[in-house]
Amino acid sequence: MSLLCVRVKRAKFQGSPDKFNTYVTLKVQNVKSTTVAVRGDQPSWEQDFMFEISRLDLGLSVEVWNKGLIWDTMVGTVWIALKTIRQSDEEGPGEWSTLEAETLMKDDEICGTKNPTPHKILLDTRFELPFDIPEEEARYWTYKLEQINAMGADNEYGIQEESRRKPLPTAAAQCSFEDADSAVDDRDSDYRSETSNSIPPPYRTTAQPNASVHQFPVPVPSPQQLLLQGSSRDSCNDSVQSYDLEYPERRALSPTSSSRYGSSCNVSPGSSQLSELDQCHEQDDDRRERDSIHSCRSSGSFSRDGQVGFREQEKALEVTGEDEKGRAYEPKEMKEDITTHPPPDLVLHKDHVLGPQESFSEENASSPCTQARAHWIRAVTKVRLQLQEIPNDGDPSLPQWLPEGPAGGLYGIDSMPDLRRKKPLPLVSDLSLVQSRKAGITSAMATRTSLKDEELKSHVYKKTLQALIYPISCTTPHNFEVWTATTPTYCYECEGLLWGIARQGMRCSECGVKCHEKCQDLLNADCLQRAAEKSSKHGAEDRTQNIIMAMKDRMKIRERNKPEIFEVIRDVFTVSKVAHVQQMKTVKQSVLDGTSKWSAKITITVVCAQGLQAKDKTGSSDPYVTVQVGKTKKRTKTIFGNLNPVWEEKFHFECHNSSDRIKVRVWDEDDDIKSRVKQRLKRESDDFLGQTIIEVRTLSGEMDVWYNLEKRTDKSAVSGAIRLQINVEIKGEEKVAPYHVQYTCLHENLFHYLTDIQGSGGVRIPEARGDDAWKVYFEETAQEIVDEFAMRYGIESIYQAMTHFACLSSKYMCPGVPAVMSTLLANINAYYAHTTASTNVSASDRFAASNFGKERFVKLLDQLHNSLRIDLSTYRNNFPAGSPERLQDLKSTVDLLTSITFFRMKVQELQSPPRASQVVKDCVKACLNSTYEYIFNNCHDLYSRQYQLQELPPEEQGPSIRNLDFWPKLITLIVSIIEEDKNSYTLVLNQFPQELNVGKVSAEVMWQLFAQDMKYALEEHEKGRLCKSADYMNLHFKVKWLHNEYVRDLPAFQGHVPEYPGWFEQFVLQWLDENEDVSLEFLRGALERDKKDGFQQTSEHALFSCSVVDVFTQLNQSFEIIRKLECPDPNILANYMRRFAKTIGKVLMQYADILSKNFPAYCTKEKMPCILMNNMQQLRVQLEKMFEAMGGKELDPEAADSLKELQVKLNTVLDELSMVFGNSFQVRIDECVRQMADILGQVRGPGNASPNARASVAQDADSVLRPLMDFLDGNLTLFATVCEKTVLKRVLKELWRVVMNTMERMIVLPPLTDHTGTQLIFTAAKELSHLSKLKDHMVREETRNLTPKQCAVLDLALDTIKQYFHAGGNGLKKTFLEKSPDLQSLRYALSLYTQTTDTLIKTFVRSQTAQGSGVDDPVGEISIQVDLFTHPGTGEHKVTVKVVAANDLKWQTAGMFRPFVEVTMVGPHQSDKKRKFTTKSKSNNWAPKYNETFHFLLGNEEGPEAYELQICVKDYCFAREDRVLGLAVLPLRDVAAKGSCACWCPLGRKIHMDETGMTILRILSQRSNDEVAREFVKLKSESRSVEEGS
Repeated sequence: MSLLCVRVKRAKFQGSPDKFNTYVTLKVQNVKSTTVAVRGDQPSWEQDFMFEISRLDLGLSVEVWNKGLIWDTMVGTVWIALKTIRQSDEEGPGEWSTLEAETLMKDDEICGTKNPTPHKILLDTRFELPFDIPEEEARYWTYKLEQINAMGADNEYGIQEESRRKPLPTAAAQCSFEDADSAVDDRDSDYRSETSNSIPPPYRTTAQPNASVHQFPVPVPSPQQLLLQGSSRDSCNDSVQSYDLEYPERRALSPTSSSRYGSSCNVSPGSSQLSELDQCHEQDDDRRERDSIHSCRSSGSFSRDGQVGFREQEKALEVTGEDEKGRAYEPKEMKEDITTHPPPDLVLHKDHVLGPQESFSEENASSPCTQARAHWIRAVTKVRLQLQEIPNDGDPSLPQWLPEGPAGGLYGIDSMPDLRRKKPLPLVSDLSLVQSRKAGITSAMATRTSLKDEELKSHVYKKTLQALIYPISCTTPHNFEVWTATTPTYCYECEGLLWGIARQGMRCSECGVKCHEKCQDLLNADCLQRAAEKSSKHGAEDRTQNIIMAMKDRMKIRERNKPEIFEVIRDVFTVSKVAHVQQMKTVKQSVLDGTSKWSAKITITVVCAQGLQAKDKTGSSDPYVTVQVGKTKKRTKTIFGNLNPVWEEKFHFECHNSSDRIKVRVWDEDDDIKSRVKQRLKRESDDFLGQTIIEVRTLSGEMDVWYNLEKRTDKSAVSGAIRLQINVEIKGEEKVAPYHVQYTCLHENLFHYLTDIQGSGGVRIPEARGDDAWKVYFEETAQEIVDEFAMRYGIESIYQAMTHFACLSSKYMCPGVPAVMSTLLANINAYYAHTTASTNVSASDRFAASNFGKERFVKLLDQLHNSLRIDLSTYRNNFPAGSPERLQDLKSTVDLLTSITFFRMKVQELQSPPRASQVVKDCVKACLNSTYEYIFNNCHDLYSRQYQLQELPPEEQGPSIRNLDFWPKLITLIVSIIEEDKNSYTLVLNQFPQELNVGKVSAEVMWQLFAQDMKYALEEHEKGRLCKSADYMNLHFKVKWLHNEYVRDLPAFQGHVPEYPGWFEQFVLQWLDENEDVSLEFLRGALERDKKDGFQQTSEHALFSCSVVDVFTQLNQSFEIIRKLECPDPNILANYMRRFAKTIGKVLMQYADILSKNFPAYCTKEKMPCILMNNMQQLRVQLEKMFEAMGGKELDPEAADSLKELQVKLNTVLDELSMVFGNSFQVRIDECVRQMADILGQVRGPGNASPNARASVAQDADSVLRPLMDFLDGNLTLFATVCEKTVLKRVLKELWRVVMNTMERMIVLPPLTDHTGTQLIFTAAKELSHLSKLKDHMVREETRNLTPKQCAVLDLALDTIKQYFHAGGNGLKKTFLEKSPDLQSLRYALSLYTQTTDTLIKTFVRSQTAQGSGVDDPVGEISIQVDLFTHPGTGEHKVTVKVVAANDLKWQTAGMFRPFVEVTMVGPHQSDKKRKFTTKSKSNNWAPKYNETFHFLLGNEEGPEAYELQICVKDYCFAREDRVLGLAVLPLRDVAAKGSCACWCPLGRKIHMDETGMTILRILSQRSNDEVAREFVKLKSESRSVEEGS
């Protein structure tokens, strides 16, 4: 079985980039995988695929497909033989392959391709190299994979067969794009099913059905797949209705509250009719409202397979639990009709009615863990109902090396998961991008009521024709000439005098109008019409007729050159051709008649003005207004000292010329000399404050209009606006709406025609450049219509812009529209907010003077703001990341939202409108909430769609307490969401870099929701623990990775210890418990294997065997898993470390115990003991490393103490093994030393220091050492190569100890050959029976004493041995050797050899201070009195001893008992003095009284402290040796201070002495010719005799 890795990198196609939207399909061994689709002629996929290959005789088939609307077409294919693919662990650069058009077949299998195309694809293919695993394990996995492959092949065949038998879908199911109202009209939904019922044709064809079906094959395609973030709007005309909620309250309403703006797809297409109202419990509206506002997240109401949503299930479970515990809850069947949409009039307002899925009890809604509980109650209850007892049978197929059950431990844990994919999971179908969005807002303003007002439309139609047949822009200009007035003449435009003697002004040669040169541009009446009017008045009929003919020709030319304009007008107003022709004639006639037959009554009310210029010195003005129509002029009263005057004065005029103009001028009244002089020279005496010139033709019906005041000349200083109410009654015309209303009607109808009728709901964005590009609303023809109408009837450009903005509001979700609206609103903002230096009107006042209507526009913006919030709350749905165009719209939508906020601040001058950044952030969070909800509820569907997993029954798709499969899938989906937000949406929503980072918000929200569910789930799992601990560990690693990758560095979580380790703590400890058993089992196995191999070195450089490596490899792997958890909670980490330290202790001590137990048996082998000791040392070294790895000084104190204690124990074990090993050489060293003793015994000669003697000593030392050196040379050379340095030193120390002790025991001290004698000397003659034997030895053995030369030889030999063990610094340190107690003891013994008997006895007395003390079990007591006298002259000492009595003597005898007391003086210089006195014996008296006195003379060489009295009570026996009852010792130093002493001395069984005493005794025992020595040894060797009958 091989693992084939394929990386699809990129391709190069020949042709236009626009026509390619390609994806790649890989097929091998009946397995098929597909990449995502990428646009362009050089697409880059960079996607990895892996296949398990069992047959290398096949090939890999790579097909490149181009997505089409209905069918996908094949670009080309390439076939790669598997045998030609390289084997490698590393990715390569890939190879370019030419795509070919056809495949070659053999036995129904592809065997090659032919007919090359110009297209190429870059692929990197390789087989993974196999990794080293035990043969047994390899066989096991091979068997498993074969089973899986066999099973997979069967299933696939079955699925294909089943799918072939299915009928082809109907048109409705295919969702054809031609039919705008097809049965499943989900064009508004960006999250749609990736499946279809259509079956792709065999791969040999070059076309296949589209619909991404092909990309993500699912065994049973389902048309009602739940779509992420909901079914959105139905048409462009129905969207949001009026919102009366306050902003914070609206925010509380989750955007998931309404199905049509719904975010997380609460209502799938399968349930989008919201008509399961019979399920809704009867609740009043208030309850519904409260429920919607309190619900913390919307639930996934209906899942894909028709299951009722969580909330109904939860209620049902509660009912089941309380009232009908035996009955299981069964949801109602969903309706079959999955295509019905929400009713068009369904709106979201304050007391909206919710669907059944949102009627959620308040108690649950307010609970902080409601959602998690809802998810879990379903899963847990189901399991509890179904399972009485869960069997946990081990898998018999598991190999022995993999422990059964949860202790699978290390082998199943992925401690380094990376759940990122090269491409995010396609939660959004690419198909949705083909569809146009239909979305907008509808309201009193945006619904465009003028569309249905037929009367108004009819009138506007006529007026539009009138404006377009003879447009203002095409009127005949005046033919001005310089003209000299002969009489005082006034300018027609400004009414000022034409000054000067000659050439005072300009005069039109055609119509005769006169004006200043500077006023000629302001004069905009049509010359032809004025000429006709003037001629008719003066009776010049011929001239009038000529002019009329010219105008007729002009209109004909217009109609001939621009027929499309009149066609558009006819189509817009849906007028029949006949009626249109008739109307054109009427309009032309009215144009011609307009000058002569036109008459109107005009009523003008001057209401008020605002923001006037201050002309007086007082900083104010005294304004009044003059209104002139034709030659008639009227004025208002003066309002003194007011820049915002109110007049409310009404004037009536009659007008007989449609080309006349109304001149409204505002003046500042002055009454001083200057003004009177001005009045004489000019008609004007007052200061000019501004004017507005109104063409009479622009008046219609009743108008209430604000006009901006404008300059008359360049020098005029003007500001402000004036409000006029104008009522016009035109003779022969019915009373109709004002021209602003008529313009609105025209604009709206034109917009409706171009978008909904011509554009099928889409908005065509005209191409325009330059500063005034925002004033271009339509393409050329339509733009000319609105501009000419506005020009003819005096509509301001800002009114046009606001009208177009209102129209666009109904289509704000169409592609490209948000950008246009954002630009429009920005310019509207600038118009009102950016006041000029000369204007002192506030922005809000300027806006209040808008002819569009302040309240109307504000309400429009409010509704738009709410709609934008709702759509941004579903940004993943409305603006899919896969569409760059929609992403740009998303950016523009946010810009538009920002412009609205700016409008509220700067134009409306609101104090603190909601900040755009905060609004967008809230929307993003709402979308993420619902996205999480969706992926939680549809986790398996989404995951299996991507990875082509087999279907699961619905009840197993959610979280379960029997397995953990759900959570890694959910984490993968979460990562996909976060990555998409980070890589796509963050780059787009970058308008608020300091306040909003979508990627970070996404990570924060997703983690918070996931944490809530994960924590609750693990609490449930902890109760049952039905999964393997390794599964929990795997999940822990995935959660850790998710946290570290996306959450750890978020500002909200910095400085806080994460909670997630606490969720898993019990499971990790459980794993550690199981791991301990695994480790111990592993240890035993490793030791058994090592033992079987004979504890071989692992390599020539490693001096230990493989069991140590194995044990620590296993422990290190276990620790590595704990370390990779990177637990951020120090307390929990401390718990883990403490628990793991126990495991280490248990494993290593068991290893040490097993080794110690078997070690003596291996001591006879040559290298094995060294390797075992090396193993122990290596344990210590590895333990130290592990201690450092676990934290060293930072490690938890309890764990650290545990490991330190373990280190001490291992050290002790190593010491013990070294000692056992050293002692194993005892017999051979004994033999060597015995030979040395024999050689040393033959050394003769004086011990003087002559050169000859020294040479002789050195030679003898070499001879003596030869047996020992031969032995040491052979062994130490071996040890040096086999032992680790530390172990070598321990072995050397033990050998040194054994050599020194043996030399002391066998050479320096009496060489007693009998084993019991040796033991006597070394165990301080503990047993009475042995003491008697010692005497026998001394009598029996021929004792020897070392001569001075022999001592010198030994001394030199010791130096040589010391140098040998030091080994030039490679062995033991000199200081250790010098201070070694064994060497010191030996040297001390040697030094004693050279001392006299008196010196040795004196040393004995002074050093042995406890010979008779500490008698635990006295055999009687004796009373003596001692007096010490020192002669004042000679200094000699005299000791008088009086033996008073004995008491309580313990002695059993069958014969006569005759106790007597023997008193001996022990000390130097006693050879010539009496040393011993005895009392008389007392027959059969166990408490005899003696009262005998003895005198000892000590001499003056030493003080009393060098002497002691030994008192011995004996039983007198005739003809044989007296038997000893007990002994007591009294040092004279105790008496010296007082001079005399009387006391009872307890009698002991023997004399106590230390090693020094024993050494002296043994040296003296060798001086057989010295009577004092012989007597001393005998005296000190005495012990209580064996009693009769014992």
